[in-house]
Amino acid sequence: MLDHLADLYRPFVDRVLVVANPSSIEPIGAWALAHGADAVVQAEPTGMLDAILLARPSVEALRPDAVWITWADQAGVLPATVSRLAASDSAAALTLPTVRRADPYIHFPRSEDGRISGLLQRREGDVMPPYGEGDLGLFAMTRATFEDDLVEYANLGASGAGTGERNFLPFIPWLAQRKPVTTFPCTDAMEAVGVNTPEDRQAVETWIRSRPPA
Repeated sequence: MLDHLADLYRPFVDRVLVVANPSSIEPIGAWALAHGADAVVQAEPTGMLDAILLARPSVEALRPDAVWITWADQAGVLPATVSRLAASDSAAALTLPTVRRADPYIHFPRSEDGRISGLLQRREGDVMPPYGEGDLGLFAMTRATFEDDLVEYANLGASGAGTGERNFLPFIPWLAQRKPVTTFPCTDAMEAVGVNTPEDRQAVETWIRSRPPA
C-alpha cells in the first residue's frame, strides 16, 4: 500500500513522511529509508490531529509551499483526483475532494452560502443523515495553514465526544469559518473506501485493476 501511495503522489510531492504506531515502525522505517522518505512514531493513539502535527519539525525545516495529508488506507484515490487537487485554487487555505453518498460515515453540513459549517461523525455517535457529503482522507493546505491555523486549533484542546480522540476533521469547519476552504467532487465514490480489512483490500484492488489506465 505504501508503494502504491508513493507512486500515486510522486509526481506532485517532493517529500513523504509516514506516521506509524510503535508496533509497525521497524518495517515502515525500513521502507522510508529505502524510498527517500521519513518515518516518525505516534507513541500513543490520541488521534489523527496529533499524528499530523508530528510532521511539524519537518515542515518547519523544509518550508514547503503546501502540505498534503492522506490516510495510508486510502489506496483507491485516483490519479485524476490527485491531479485536480494539484491544480486547485492556490488561494484557498485548505482544499479537499469530497464524496456524496448514501448512509455516510462522515457528513459536512453547509451554510446557505455553501461554506462547510459543521461535521457529523458516526464514530462519535452523531445522528447521521440518510445521504451526506464526506471526505476521501486527502487534504492540501498551505504551509501557513499548517503552521498557524492547525496549531491554533490544536491548542484549543478539543476532543471527540465519543472516542475522546483529538481528530483532524473538526478542524475543517473551524477553518472554513475563518478562511477559504475549497472542495471539489471526487472522480468515483469508490475512492472513499478505506482499506481496513482483507475484504476492503480485495474490493479496492479489484476495482483499481478493472479501470482503464490513467
